[in-house]
Amino acid sequence: MSVRQRRWKDKKGRMQNSWQVHVCFPRPDGHVREIRRTSPVNTRRGAEEYERQLRTGLLDGSLERAKTTAETATVAQFADRFLDWAEVNNKPSTLYAKRIIVREHLLPAFGALRLDAVRFAAIESYKAKKLREKFSAKSINNHLAVLGKLLNLAAEMGEVDHVPRVKGLRVQKSGFNFLDFEEADRFLGAAEPGWFALLLVALRTGLRVGELLALRWEDVDLKVGRLVVRRTLWNGQEGSPKGGRAREVPLGDEVLRVLQEHRHLRAHVFCHEDGSPFTHSELKDVVPRTCRRAGLAKRLTMHDLRHTFASHLTMRGVTPVAVKELLGHADLTTTMRYAHLAPRITRDAVQLLNSRPHSTWTAHGP
Repeated sequence: MSVRQRRWKDKKGRMQNSWQVHVCFPRPDGHVREIRRTSPVNTRRGAEEYERQLRTGLLDGSLERAKTTAETATVAQFADRFLDWAEVNNKPSTLYAKRIIVREHLLPAFGALRLDAVRFAAIESYKAKKLREKFSAKSINNHLAVLGKLLNLAAEMGEVDHVPRVKGLRVQKSGFNFLDFEEADRFLGAAEPGWFALLLVALRTGLRVGELLALRWEDVDLKVGRLVVRRTLWNGQEGSPKGGRAREVPLGDEVLRVLQEHRHLRAHVFCHEDGSPFTHSELKDVVPRTCRRAGLAKRLTMHDLRHTFASHLTMRGVTPVAVKELLGHADLTTTMRYAHLAPRITRDAVQLLNSRPHSTWTAHGP
């Protein structure tokens, strides 16, 4: 039986599940019709019965007749259901981005089309149009990712039987800005007193902006010397950190000393006098302004302090796997963008081959 149970957590951390049915039916012309749907009865037995009904409908043709009599929803009609699903299953920042992409880009291009009419040619035309409008390949790929999610959800809900392949554009690997060791010292030396603690913690822990804003004293252990990233803050809403799991970050002596001096009785580590946490917009100009005060030509952002943390670790010889864990990356591929900063590590690794114990090999052979 081609049934499986799908599990996920909603935005409140509650476990949800549904039973999915996957049927592959060979046609007389050699093509295979593939159907993926959510079982209307949310049990294994109900899903198995639903699969038998689908197979029977394909064999006697009743499923095809029902499909022709029922009008397939348009992308615009299905978009609200898609965003309702995203509201339950995505973080607030992701939901916000999806709403903008759907409203500003996908609906003007695909809104009038039926879901089953969104095919390869229409998607390729969309890509070409956005390139002519000077959108970056990365932005277009973000649009296509949302379109793919929408179409896949439509298939799971039984609105369409087939989903076209949504192929993204090739994107060149972008570089990143960071402070070298001397620049980082100058940067901290020029920090305004009210922002010094936050900037130092950002540089020495690599926390994302939302993770810094959501950091509470209960997450910081000044005796053991560590903090635990449990949440992130975006647009006034707290949620789980990127990747959906907490991570532990050790604290160096310098950070511990500064946090001990910064200690107060309000809940959030970095906040206003009334206890309300800072916002992203309030932090937007802090790093560029500090760069100017330090006389640095570079104009960095808060996120570039995270790049600086990773770059310094890599240049000091920390392994990519350790950097990955400290940054909270889901995939080592993301971390490897910093690997070029550690050429000495690869040279030292090769040099190990020159010192094999008990080797009898010489320049003229064994």
